Amino acid sequence: MDSDRASAASRSPESHHSETTLRVNGKPHTLVVDHRRVLLDLLREDLGLTGAKKGCDHGQCGSCTVLADGRRVNSCLLFAVALDGCEVTTVEGLAGDGEELHPVQRAFLERDAFQCGYCTPGQICSAVGALAEAAAGHPSHVTDPATPSGEPVPLGREEIRERLSGNLCRCGAYPRIADAVEDVIP
Repeated sequence: MDSDRASAASRSPESHHSETTLRVNGKPHTLVVDHRRVLLDLLREDLGLTGAKKGCDHGQCGSCTVLADGRRVNSCLLFAVALDGCEVTTVEGLAGDGEELHPVQRAFLERDAFQCGYCTPGQICSAVGALAEAAAGHPSHVTDPATPSGEPVPLGREEIRERLSGNLCRCGAYPRIADAVEDVIP
């Protein structure tokens, strides 16, 4: 047991860090990252991308939602080193390099689908991910079992509410959020 403690004590702090490369909003970033650092902290503190918010720090509110390789993730729960090589898209990167807003961002503005705005970046990223998941044929809890497997899932109001249920809005802007998502359904 003493040799284990001596071995642990002799390790340098660098042994708890790894070089990690993430492509964030289309740009590569290579950083030396502490193995315990979560993606949310890396985005906000190291890259200055403050759209994703730290709401609960337990993955329960969704205010930290971003897209990793196109899939919705709670960035407060994911270790950044585990995403080495991934493409991460934050609300700041949805519009790309142009001045034009992403259709979901534009719909949120047009529908006034926010009040305080704290949850809005996570809601928008979640909506973008939910639309892609439905288009790819991924069912939700409320998807009609008769929907053919692998076929796009039709997005009605109930389907939208279910797919966005992991994103909380303390102000209660849910009806307008659902309206905004309905506006961008192809």
